[in-house]
Amino acid sequence: MKGILLATTTAVLWGILGIALKVALNYFDPYTIVWFRFFVASLALITYYTFKKPSMLSVYRRPPLMMVAGAILLAGNYIGYMQGVNYAGPAVTQIIIQTGPVILGIIGFTVFKEQLTLTRAIGFIIATIGFIGFYFQQLNELMSQKEALNSGVLWTLGAAVSWSGYAFFNKQLVLKYHPQQINLIIFGLPAILFLPLVQFDLLLQSYDWWIWALMVALGLNTVVAYGTLSAAFKYTEANKISIIIIMNPVITFLALEVLIALDIQWFSMAKVSPMAYLGALLVLGGTVLAIGLSRTKKH
Repeated sequence: MKGILLATTTAVLWGILGIALKVALNYFDPYTIVWFRFFVASLALITYYTFKKPSMLSVYRRPPLMMVAGAILLAGNYIGYMQGVNYAGPAVTQIIIQTGPVILGIIGFTVFKEQLTLTRAIGFIIATIGFIGFYFQQLNELMSQKEALNSGVLWTLGAAVSWSGYAFFNKQLVLKYHPQQINLIIFGLPAILFLPLVQFDLLLQSYDWWIWALMVALGLNTVVAYGTLSAAFKYTEANKISIIIIMNPVITFLALEVLIALDIQWFSMAKVSPMAYLGALLVLGGTVLAIGLSRTKKH
């Protein structure tokens, strides 16, 4: 249950993240935003552990190769996702990127030999059907627009594979290292890798206080979301985490509906179709079935 709650926290934070990023894009370019998120996340962790537990920073002396690989894969995920949004648009990208958690679920059953019960399998099937229903209109758009089947899709698929690779390494690293100690490398290395892409002239401009608050919140979102994700890997199976994470686009669309109902127009938003609501219910129902009713009875 602890692992499920931690993974749910990640899903909620990622669900609202897309909306916050969309607002931030009104003022900064994608790469500057990504770098700033990693920079704030790294700075927050380094500052905290410098005073709270300096021994955690010892990971910087000789970081394990697996951590370095995980950090590079996560950086690749960010680059691929941003390029996907750039070339294919956010709707198509949001569909394709969900192959990452699916790959993670498959890894859980095949590599980590996690138990696949009939109840879990049915839950995955129901959630998958709901997921397809939820994105019915977007899937139609993907098949009807030639520009969606271009390099943007390939970039996004690369991002999804990179994320599943990062998650695979993270699942093994949490068996030996503290989740936040892993994140010290996972956040720090991409902050260095993205440095040449940052447009510092944008960061030096004068903005209202709430814009800077938004940017800092994006960085802290990274700390908490990936911190809870790493901790979740320590307490529960990868396949359970994957199906919870798949729910984050549902959270995004529900949040957009709330903004529409409140007539908050930070950017152009369209209402979600009834088919999408039905799909969302199936996703939630399948998730409950897969993670809530499949516990092995103890005799």
